[in-house]
Amino acid sequence: MDKENTLYIDLKDGRVVIEMRPDLAPTHVAQIKKLAREGKYDGVVFHRVIEGFMAQTGDPQGTGSGGMGELLKSEFSKEPHVRGSVSMARTNDPHSARSQFFIVFKDSNFLDGQYTVWGKVTSGMEFVDKIKRGAGGSGAVTAPADKMIKVQVAADAKE
Repeated sequence: MDKENTLYIDLKDGRVVIEMRPDLAPTHVAQIKKLAREGKYDGVVFHRVIEGFMAQTGDPQGTGSGGMGELLKSEFSKEPHVRGSVSMARTNDPHSARSQFFIVFKDSNFLDGQYTVWGKVTSGMEFVDKIKRGAGGSGAVTAPADKMIKVQVAADAKE
């Protein structure tokens, strides 16, 4: 395991381990690591969770309309959106990703080539599966939403 490119996300039920892919999305991985190292993701909620699709987080406001860090130019690739893929959320502008990302619950090939995949869950997907779901088509989660308790680059983690 490359600890410099591994992300730990501690959830209420356990730790999710994500293998980050700087080979696919170097600027996105760099921004995720910077925000994690600054503690910006700690305590941030999963504001949009759609059963059978994905869990989205990374907005400090918890509404889905906020973000942190620089706007990023898309780094679309041929990497498929399969169960456990971690990809950047964005607006209709392909170059609008900042800090919001989502983890897909199941293969979602309709996203391929349109969102920047920057990682994959290598362990703890069973904890992702337990994240509180939202209601309705938007998947908006009512309070209290589940949150990322602590997010850290593995190289920095005190095991």
